[in-house]
Amino acid sequence: MNRLPAPMGLLIHRDQPLEFSFDGQPYQGLQGDSIASALLANGRFLMSRSFKYHRPRGPLSMAGQDANSLVQLPQEPNVLADAHALTHGLAVTAQNVNGTLDHDRDAYMGKFSKFMPVGFYYRSFYKPKGMWKVWEPIIRKKAGLGVLDLKFQPEYYDKAYLFTDLAVIGAGPAGLQAALTAANAGAKVLLIEQQPVLGGSLTYARFDIAGTRADTLRRELLDAVQHHTNIQVLTEATCNAWFTDNYLPVIQGKRMYKVRAQQCLVCSGSFDQPVIFRNNDLPGVMLTSAAQRLMKLYAVKPGKRAVVLTGNDDGYLAALDLHDQGVDVAAVIDLRHACADKALPGALAQRKIRCLTNSTVFEALHEKGMRHVKAVDVRQITGQGQVSDSGQVIDCDLLCMSAGYMPVYQLLCQAGGKLAYEDPRAEFSLSGLPQNLSVAGSVHGRHQLDNVLADANNAAHDIALALGLSPAVVRTALRAEAQVNFNWPIFPHPKGKDFVDFDEDLQVADIVNATRIGYRDVQLVKRYSTVGMGPSQGRHSALPTARLVAWATQRNISETGVTTARPPFVAEKLAHVAGRAFDPYRQTPMHARHVQAGAKMMPAGIWQRPAYYGKAEDRDACMQAEALHVRNKVGLIDVSTLGGLDVRGPDAAELLNRMYTFAFLKQPVGRSRYALMTNEHGVVIDDGVCARLADKHFYVTATTSGVDRIYQQMLKWNAQWRLDVDVTNVTAAICAVNVAGPDSRKVLEQLCSDLDLSAEGFPYLGVRQGTVAGIKARLLRVGFVGELGYEIHVAARHGLALWDALMAAGKAFDIRPFGVETQRLLRLEKGHVIISQDTDGMTHPAEIDMGWAVSRNKPFFVGRRSVDILEAQPLKRKLVGFTLPKGSVQPLEGHLVLNGPDISGNVTSCEYSTSLGRIIGLAYAGIDQSTPGQRIPIRVEGGIVVQAEVVQLPFFDPANQRQEG
Repeated sequence: MNRLPAPMGLLIHRDQPLEFSFDGQPYQGLQGDSIASALLANGRFLMSRSFKYHRPRGPLSMAGQDANSLVQLPQEPNVLADAHALTHGLAVTAQNVNGTLDHDRDAYMGKFSKFMPVGFYYRSFYKPKGMWKVWEPIIRKKAGLGVLDLKFQPEYYDKAYLFTDLAVIGAGPAGLQAALTAANAGAKVLLIEQQPVLGGSLTYARFDIAGTRADTLRRELLDAVQHHTNIQVLTEATCNAWFTDNYLPVIQGKRMYKVRAQQCLVCSGSFDQPVIFRNNDLPGVMLTSAAQRLMKLYAVKPGKRAVVLTGNDDGYLAALDLHDQGVDVAAVIDLRHACADKALPGALAQRKIRCLTNSTVFEALHEKGMRHVKAVDVRQITGQGQVSDSGQVIDCDLLCMSAGYMPVYQLLCQAGGKLAYEDPRAEFSLSGLPQNLSVAGSVHGRHQLDNVLADANNAAHDIALALGLSPAVVRTALRAEAQVNFNWPIFPHPKGKDFVDFDEDLQVADIVNATRIGYRDVQLVKRYSTVGMGPSQGRHSALPTARLVAWATQRNISETGVTTARPPFVAEKLAHVAGRAFDPYRQTPMHARHVQAGAKMMPAGIWQRPAYYGKAEDRDACMQAEALHVRNKVGLIDVSTLGGLDVRGPDAAELLNRMYTFAFLKQPVGRSRYALMTNEHGVVIDDGVCARLADKHFYVTATTSGVDRIYQQMLKWNAQWRLDVDVTNVTAAICAVNVAGPDSRKVLEQLCSDLDLSAEGFPYLGVRQGTVAGIKARLLRVGFVGELGYEIHVAARHGLALWDALMAAGKAFDIRPFGVETQRLLRLEKGHVIISQDTDGMTHPAEIDMGWAVSRNKPFFVGRRSVDILEAQPLKRKLVGFTLPKGSVQPLEGHLVLNGPDISGNVTSCEYSTSLGRIIGLAYAGIDQSTPGQRIPIRVEGGIVVQAEVVQLPFFDPANQRQEG
């Protein structure tokens, strides 16, 4: 294996070997290896085939920044081999291959590239009409990538929240220094690093001839950061976007952190840039930083004989690294006329490494089958993109290249930052960043190490002041530094294969030809040619594309710019987006009593509620018994999860009058009223009860899952209306119970000495304020379950005492608790709808016979115009009640209602009712099926069709005598 001795191999554990396979062949790697580093350690450079021409490809960046190392895992396609950690027993295979990786039968397509110019499919396959449908599957098959495992079982993903004073993106030298400076000033710092270890370029790059400074500085910074109590570190974490007010989604493993930072400092560094020449995509051709990563992070010797092609002094230092690790460096090819640091040529000369200046690689020569580079054709540079007619061939099995650096600008441009190209430095700079977002390090154009540290120190100093802190350090002056970008590292070859975009197999001629066809804007060039649309998202193609478009259209690069950067920064799995969100887990104050009574708990929005009391296997029996007990005696249910809104102020009635469909301006004090709400489209979105406690004070209930939305709606609309009213969400501050059944008044009379509970003194829909068992309470006469009942609302801290008092007072009347499932059965018997169960995203009041709840006299409520329009049109469906005899197959929610061969609706609620001795339910049906007495066919389990009878609602006590008391 091509392993180097210690101290090389920062990430690997030499005493922990791992067995794995690639394309069926067994290999051995080490703990800490990536798939790519393990394969390279075994001498395997060819890992993938290119997207369009199926050209052999090997790793380019060794940092997950390119598509050259895409591989297939058993349960996941399109995996970046240079970024995916190796595990024991991992079975890796190549993808986008016809035949085998070494002998891909589709590799011949590269010979026909002249017949597949840029955008050829746009111009060739649109005619005759319909031909694209013939060509599309063929093209997709030839250019296909990985294969999905349709049997894959979803895994657990979740989300979490983090709040911090300062989020530092990137833990290279700039990020580490900035985090320390800010933390020492007293700031709470979150340091986010994409790699497994901290240090960034300090972990692989060389900053001096001796090669000692990076390790020394990294140890000093890490020791300070890791022991600082104000710094929280996230490694192997990617800040995947920037949103307004420094809202940052950070992905780490199977978790997405939603980070909110007062200040954000981006120290994301810069991307090493390739040189453009013929066959610059061969396996064995890689960025200089990739070769350094292989050696220092994975202890892998990247080749035996190397050529280094560079546009800056960093290439000289990389050559020293290669030589120190036993690689024969055949030559350093400098694109410039001279090296900036005059000591570097002497250091190469001491090692007998020759240096060729004002020169470039014009073509990389390959082995048979193009599986590896074997030599380079070196030419003198005679002009912009031009070389001499002849040169020299240098044998090598490794070509390291770097034309300079491109700032990692994506997050900053997502925030509204602007890129401007500075011609003298041949480099982009950033400006126009929003408040509370800063930048430091090489992404800020600082490349010399002392300047990187000083820039980070200055940025953190200013951030500390913005946070109201007193930094212990002062701003540091920056020194002048040498240019790091060669101004034109593009050398087109007459035979082509000079790749600008490795992902999409796009050559120099493809970009130039796109402009000649008429696409002068770089955004249009991107869409026409697909440059920058591959997995690497322009990391290595954006800068050369901007240069080529500017040259071809005779403009400067600042005028052309680069394509828009949008989230996400790297591809994220849908599981991260859809992963389990942060759900508050709430319990009512009476939760302990429910558990003691044997309740089977169920989620209701964010709350836990008793479904029924008893064993899970006895669900139906328990529910029916509880329902009969409420109908015949008295039951007690915890309804604390109902939404509660306090609406106060001179305009309280006006606000409710505009928000709800009913009229509330003249509602008497001491009375409640059903409240139905629609949105702007006339769709029913919530309901509840509106109780008027005083002239300027209403207490409004809302559904458990809808209260937050309704609260937001009220605030949103009042921001426009500007009424004199305060709305407060008191759901968590108030708890409530419902005492229901023929004996409910008798129970309550034991505990209420200051209230007249008689039918005359406290009628149906009445509201009273008084005491229950000495506890101040709001009492509402309501009838959701269709029985004499009282809702009692008290401060949450008194909930347990209220429950115990009612259970004690009701003992003589055989009071029993009942659950949500029972409540739903009881309300179904009364034909009462549950919003979002018996309604959907299109339901308007007329469809559910709620026309009585819509005021015809007031000029406006939210959705009024839409409701009027909908009611003026013929109904297409209606919610109806249906019954089936006992013993029939019971329909379930969602089962379809049929009308001949067509679907006319669906079941929304259905249960067996012991009180009625039959199956009852609610369902949407066609208007021609909605007349009581008709039969509607319902398709149930197993494809069986049952004939249900449509009946007039309610099913139980149609005269409402029981709830009137």
